Amino acid sequence: MSLFRRIAATTLAVVLPALAFATTNSEAAFKKMRSLAGEWAGTDDHGMQVKSTFKLIVSDTTVMETHAMSNMEEMVTFYHIDGNTITLVHYCPTNNQPRMRAIPAAADPKEPIFEFEGAANIPSPATGHQHKLTLHFDDGNHITETWIWRQNGKDTPMVVHLARQKP
Repeated sequence: MSLFRRIAATTLAVVLPALAFATTNSEAAFKKMRSLAGEWAGTDDHGMQVKSTFKLIVSDTTVMETHAMSNMEEMVTFYHIDGNTITLVHYCPTNNQPRMRAIPAAADPKEPIFEFEGAANIPSPATGHQHKLTLHFDDGNHITETWIWRQNGKDTPMVVHLARQKP
């Protein structure tokens, strides 16, 4: 066997199981995200009221979160699997649409972290936009969302604590 073939075979033997594991993790993690379906309410880090609705759409392949905060226009975020990751697109009242990606490290992540990958309607990196989301599953009925707003290179966190509402 040539050196090239041995290197290729060794690389595939290492990489393919890792990719399968990552895909399994994203599917399992997304299943956990689908469990968020329903009505949620809580407060932000300033004590202001917040409401979120998580809804499964498109044959349960996408989670749509509608987020209503006091004194702000409604925001919508779509989450879905993309290969070995979970991606989101956030539709913001500032008329930009950041895209973020999380690569679940475990099948049952307690805290997926969505990192900025780009956006529509952002003329420069200094333009204010949501840049990162950490979604912490406190338990089956409580979550904490930490959004990072970036403007002019400065990050400002916004923490939201939500509890599932009974139907």
